[in-house]
Amino acid sequence: MIDADFIAERIAMLRTKKNVSARDMSLSLGQSQSYINNIENKKSLPSMQMFIYICDFLDITPKDFFTEDVADPFLMNEVVDLLKTLSKKQLETIIDVAKEMKK
Repeated sequence: MIDADFIAERIAMLRTKKNVSARDMSLSLGQSQSYINNIENKKSLPSMQMFIYICDFLDITPKDFFTEDVADPFLMNEVVDLLKTLSKKQLETIIDVAKEMKK
């Protein structure tokens, strides 16, 4: 279920994966130094506009943010970008390798 707890925890997790402090992220977003900390501590929620800015800062889409089964959207986006440059034959090989890895 997506609720205030999910938003707080997801921002904290993604921010940590990006290796940026809550203070630096807050200031980069043009907010007070405690802005992200307040969200992560469930004292407030971002506005819709700030949520979009947060996603931009994290280099993810809102869809990436809410896709719970993708633990690391940064790696996923990197993989997708690389896959876009491959030929059909190369993509088929990647699919075969991925299927084999899942076994």
